[in-house]
Amino acid sequence: MEEPDVEPAVTVVPGADPAAGQLCFAWGPTEVLVCETRFGRTGGSRPGRPGSGASGPALSACVAGREEGGASASRVFVFRKDEDIYIDALRKLFNESHGIFLGLQRSEEKLAGKSRKAHLVQVSKNYRSVIRACMEDMHQAASKFVPILSAMELIWNLCEILFVEAAAAGPLLLRLLDWVRLHVCDVDNMVREVLSSEDPSKHELFWNVVDAFVLQGRMDEARHLLSKEASANPMSMNMYRILDDLMEKMPVPSLNNMQTLTEMELKWQHWHEECQRYLQNGTFASSSHMESICKILLGDEDAILEKKELMTTWYHFLVTRLLYSHPTVKPMELRFYAQSSMDLFLGRECSPEPLDTILMAAFAFEIHEVIKECSIALSNWWFVAHLTDLLDHCKLLQSHNLYFGSNMREFLLLEYASGLFSHHSLWQLGVSYFDYCPEYGRAYLELHIERIPLNTEQKALKVLRICERRQMQEQVRSICKIMAMKALRNNRLGSALSWSIRAKDSAFATLISDRFLKDYCERGSFSDLDLIDNLGPSMLLSDRLTFLAKYREFHRLYGEEQFSEAARLLLMLLTSHIAPCFFWMTLLTDALPLLEQKEVIFSTEQTYGLMRCLEDLTAGKLDKQKFQDDVETMKVEMLRLALARNLARAIIKEGTLEAS
Repeated sequence: MEEPDVEPAVTVVPGADPAAGQLCFAWGPTEVLVCETRFGRTGGSRPGRPGSGASGPALSACVAGREEGGASASRVFVFRKDEDIYIDALRKLFNESHGIFLGLQRSEEKLAGKSRKAHLVQVSKNYRSVIRACMEDMHQAASKFVPILSAMELIWNLCEILFVEAAAAGPLLLRLLDWVRLHVCDVDNMVREVLSSEDPSKHELFWNVVDAFVLQGRMDEARHLLSKEASANPMSMNMYRILDDLMEKMPVPSLNNMQTLTEMELKWQHWHEECQRYLQNGTFASSSHMESICKILLGDEDAILEKKELMTTWYHFLVTRLLYSHPTVKPMELRFYAQSSMDLFLGRECSPEPLDTILMAAFAFEIHEVIKECSIALSNWWFVAHLTDLLDHCKLLQSHNLYFGSNMREFLLLEYASGLFSHHSLWQLGVSYFDYCPEYGRAYLELHIERIPLNTEQKALKVLRICERRQMQEQVRSICKIMAMKALRNNRLGSALSWSIRAKDSAFATLISDRFLKDYCERGSFSDLDLIDNLGPSMLLSDRLTFLAKYREFHRLYGEEQFSEAARLLLMLLTSHIAPCFFWMTLLTDALPLLEQKEVIFSTEQTYGLMRCLEDLTAGKLDKQKFQDDVETMKVEMLRLALARNLARAIIKEGTLEAS
């Protein structure tokens, strides 16, 4: 298998000449890098401030260029940070890892001792399974991101072995063997080709497959193939039996610690001496292939390097070399073997690739260097944010925080979550990451919440619930005001009033209440009756809202023919001065049907009160209002006539009652 490519992405600004000092940049409000270049200038161009790429992961930039102002104008290119957020194929990675992240945070307090370590290892495996599932989906789509995901899984698996599980000498080698077997797949492809042939032992790749199995410590598979060679070539039966016996007896470390390292080393030394004896006696001299396998079993570096093409990577060579020369290697010894293996495999003159640098830092147990190099080489913050969080739960980062001046875990989670907030739907995942950043998470969330475009009422309600759960009162009011203004501009008065009530904005509630009343004056009916009828305690938010609710109650009482209660309420609305000036004539006009009832509704005192209100209105005491319009003049005359008649009827009725 070819080594996964994790070359840092390089962002190129089309048409720009950095050497000429033509670049400048500025950060926009939605985390974009705005680069300006000058084109078509004769006689030179005004140099911009020298710019550079963004800090953090390499920009996998989506360049949207737009020319303005003709050929001689400057062009502005917009570079999106964290473009990977917008790739649909990676949505599975972001969504499923979010659940694993939350589960880890919530289980923190419940875990201790051995169960804690086992749980953290399982969490690490869950993350890797998500990477692999996403990678398999991309394989089918032939995506360019497969090598990146492959490298991510390779690095994560090694970090799991060395840091999370912290495998000790002995089991460490077994874990590294599993690591190599998982990430080197060409052997299995060759096996299928060889076994599907009529005579596997005669296939041109037969010995390559046997060697590959031996190089990965897969002795049972290697012995099974060698048995086919022995059956096809009886002359080699004796050599085969000896080699098969050596391979079967090869001591391997125990995962369950049933034997001590000393016992393991003694067994391995006796076995090693036996292999050496057979090789020196020329037992395998007649078969170069078997002799080569015996040399590999003895850990002969030259013999192993002859199979370089079968291993393809220096870290495979490292694990094979340890298997046959130092199976009880201790974790702290890995860095020396790793460096020498890379030098032998690649040559000292060869410059290491980014992946080589990352793996070497892991073998050297330099956690900070692993995170730093991954941040540079990988194209998004997902990997470093989740790996660092896991390592922090393993209590491995306390000594590394000095590099950042604050919590390294939080720094990376904040960057990752900020990238999520630039996406139209993934921003909801980002909220949870901010929640678990105790130092700056709240401040970041408040800033990013304010930048979310509230395109629909449904989205606004989602954002609002998030803010309400976290008692972000200022953001709650801001969202409600924005939505109330949008609804008001679209003449959706009910929605606007509902949002203003939710924002507890008395001034805006007053404004919308006035709009309701003006709308009623024009149409003669209310819209959104259900909302007005069910205001409840919310009516106390402002005097005008109280008036609106009480005026609607007047209509209900009138409709139910509770005329006396309706009359008292109407007079209270007029005399309490909570009604707007423009609505007084409407209130007085509403009194006409009550004044014309067969039964006297308004008492003498109430009638005088109505007369005073009418005189105040017509005398211009309220907003200097004039009644020169014929319709208004007619209404005033009708009211005066009705009030005079009602007053006469009320005096007669009250006088009769007093006499009786």
